[in-house]
Amino acid sequence: MNARVFKPEAYLIEQQPYYEPIGSEIELFEAAYHNQLPLLLKGPTGCGKTRFMEHMAWRLQRPLITVSCHDDLTASDLVGRFLVSGGDTVWLMDHWHERYVMVVFVI
Repeated sequence: MNARVFKPEAYLIEQQPYYEPIGSEIELFEAAYHNQLPLLLKGPTGCGKTRFMEHMAWRLQRPLITVSCHDDLTASDLVGRFLVSGGDTVWLMDHWHERYVMVVFVI
């Protein structure tokens, strides 16, 4: 089994995405980010959650990976799982969830 090399720079947003603030959401997000507090964005499809996160990732110069969630998604899809490979049991883990990456779960 070949290991994949995770390259955070591949997930940087190069150009500023258009985002028009409607309140103090940018300041609130930055305060949460600098204090390492998790943040939950909730809203209907198309309301701008992902666009906001794209803007914030660009603004903070952080890589961004978007994961579209659905009913069939399991926790092991996100954090990894044990698999049997050639008679051995190996831990298979995706690398998108490294600490220095902003991850957005689009629900």
